[in-house]
Amino acid sequence: MGAVEEPGFIERGTPEFRRTVLALFAAGFATFAVLYCVQPLMPVLSQDFGLDAARTSLVLSATSAMLACGLVTTGPISDAMGRKPVMGVALVGAALCTLGAAAMPTWHGVLVMRALVGLCLSGLVAVAMTYLSEEIHPRVLGFAMGLYIGGTAIGGMTGRLIVGVLVDFVSWRVAVAVMGVLALMAAAVFWRNVPPSRHFRPTPLRVADLLGGFRLHLRDAALPWLFLEGFLLMGGFVTLFNYISYRLLGAPYHLSQTVVGSVSAVYLSGIYSSARVGALADRLGRRRVLWAAIAVMLTGVLVTLADPLWLILTGMLIFTAGFFASHSVASSWVGRRARQARGQASSLYLLSYYLGSSIAGTVGGVFWHRAGWTGVGLFIAGVLTVALVVALHLFRVPPLASSSVG
Repeated sequence: MGAVEEPGFIERGTPEFRRTVLALFAAGFATFAVLYCVQPLMPVLSQDFGLDAARTSLVLSATSAMLACGLVTTGPISDAMGRKPVMGVALVGAALCTLGAAAMPTWHGVLVMRALVGLCLSGLVAVAMTYLSEEIHPRVLGFAMGLYIGGTAIGGMTGRLIVGVLVDFVSWRVAVAVMGVLALMAAAVFWRNVPPSRHFRPTPLRVADLLGGFRLHLRDAALPWLFLEGFLLMGGFVTLFNYISYRLLGAPYHLSQTVVGSVSAVYLSGIYSSARVGALADRLGRRRVLWAAIAVMLTGVLVTLADPLWLILTGMLIFTAGFFASHSVASSWVGRRARQARGQASSLYLLSYYLGSSIAGTVGGVFWHRAGWTGVGLFIAGVLTVALVVALHLFRVPPLASSSVG
């Protein structure tokens, strides 16, 4: 009460807020659609190229690894060149490389193009959270971040669903090409609707400044733990969806590719939970919400260890809701905790996030080959147990002075 409003922020309920949400929703949609459209194709790619599950997982791990590597530079580049240009060019490049992956005749060619997809996407994912943190009013940032992450949930669901259905009728190459075209359409929506930055101030790209920003963030009491959370949460999430297709296509379920692709409808729970829990974190504080969302994830993966199909699907639904809620809370916490070099802070969070995807997503294949789904499920449960311990530690980290980020 009686607080002086900070000028120039985008307020909820205004036309600018709706345009911003639409633009970032489209960007998040395209990012996860092209990134994860290959997950339900992994059994098909295994058969087509004569590969085992662990080697086939490189079609996603190579993408996320290059995405992680690109984050080291694309965030700082956006600090120097601006948020909108970097995001827009990155989105168009990822769409074109997705079309290129569909045309590659060899496995190594596919991997190269998928790696380039990841490198391009780094220019969007590194900057989107920073853009929202700078332009959206702090009191509704959690809600706006949740809507953006909801777009990533729809993208992940749609990408998996479309290719999962199409591959029963056309080749995997055609299915991937369709995703490239959809990403180009999303890029057009983004360019047309995203408002120019109001609070962006260019920072010259100097190595000394980059190193200073990294040191600043790594010395913070909360940020390194939030970076670790990103690694653990994404590692667990990608591992589950990498190998659940192998389980559902095999005995005793023998589901079709269309049905397995349709299982991605569980992402709908993430669309709801990301915005809902993001708004809840704005009111109650992120420290009070993060650990509970991770506990939901852990409960979900344990439920998938059961044999009945309806319990597996229920567990996936719970797990997905918990993941998107956790990611929404952790990512918005990074954006508010970092007071300087915010692009670098977002880049470090997402670097950890996608390294978790690449490393845990491939390691999960070893557990699949040695112990089936029980091994994969217990591996994910172990990862999430560590994430829960980290969240409980963050609960005890005091917020910054004159800040409501916690």
